[in-house]
Amino acid sequence: MPEKEEMAKNRWLAPVAGTIARSELWRFNRRSVPRGVALGVFAAFIIPLGQTILAVALALPSRANLPLAAVTTLITNPFTVAFWAVIAHKLGQFVLKIDAATTGAANEHVQSTWFQEFAQWAEIAGVAAFGFVVLAVVGAAVGYLVASFAWRFMVARKWGQRPGKLKTPQPAE
Repeated sequence: MPEKEEMAKNRWLAPVAGTIARSELWRFNRRSVPRGVALGVFAAFIIPLGQTILAVALALPSRANLPLAAVTTLITNPFTVAFWAVIAHKLGQFVLKIDAATTGAANEHVQSTWFQEFAQWAEIAGVAAFGFVVLAVVGAAVGYLVASFAWRFMVARKWGQRPGKLKTPQPAE
């Protein structure tokens, strides 16, 4: 991951160099970490290509953590995209309640074979696209909650391990 100074000097990023160099976008704190995870997961599922650019563009106005938003988009990568496409299609079918009886009744009215094939392809693509939208919204919410709870757990663990922590005396029995 490039440093923020390197990104600010990049000629392609010159219009937003001042915004990218803001320190609150690079800090790890209890507000920016869950936002970065949520935006990264949302961008990963909502568009198939250029999701890192979308995550960074969404992270700028929301003051989310830029590195986390960019890295979290890797949940969908060339190795896992087929898996997520199948999951999105199944989820779209489940949410929209589409089954063989529904498509069979609609296909009886279509006479042309090329139009029927196009209609079947459009149906599959539409159902999968709707599934990706559901995955993006639900995944962003779950990612936000998981990152928030993980942050709280890590901070509580660090506070518990502090050397100067006062011990409460136990009553003698």
